[in-house]
Amino acid sequence: MRNTLAHLPQKEKDIFAAQLKEIWQAPSAEFARQRARQLAERYEKRFPKAIEILEEGLEDSLAFYAFPELDARKISSTNILERLNKEFRRRTNVVGIFPNRDSYLRLVTTYLMEYAGDWSISRAYLNPKSIQTLLLNAA
Repeated sequence: MRNTLAHLPQKEKDIFAAQLKEIWQAPSAEFARQRARQLAERYEKRFPKAIEILEEGLEDSLAFYAFPELDARKISSTNILERLNKEFRRRTNVVGIFPNRDSYLRLVTTYLMEYAGDWSISRAYLNPKSIQTLLLNAA
């Protein structure tokens, strides 16, 4: 979703952002859509561009509700990806310049293999039983 808050006056951003956050903290997708409709009705005349952006990306941003067995807070967040990207940057900055693309891929692949190994034996980010249930339902 494009940045909805970029189309708001500075003094309105905190209030609007808090109301946006309530949409994605709703207990169900239908309740989230209801909150989005209420927000749109409240602000459509004052901030039509921001509401247009919200409506344009709303369904995509609510996709995490399709996973009822999983903790929606974990799969709606990009924290795990951001942490991986930060680690990639840290490790590649240490090397500096790579002689070729393959050397970069080896470094990143090695880290991902290490990370996957740590993830599989430590506390799971997502419950394996929930993932298995979803895979069976999808098949």
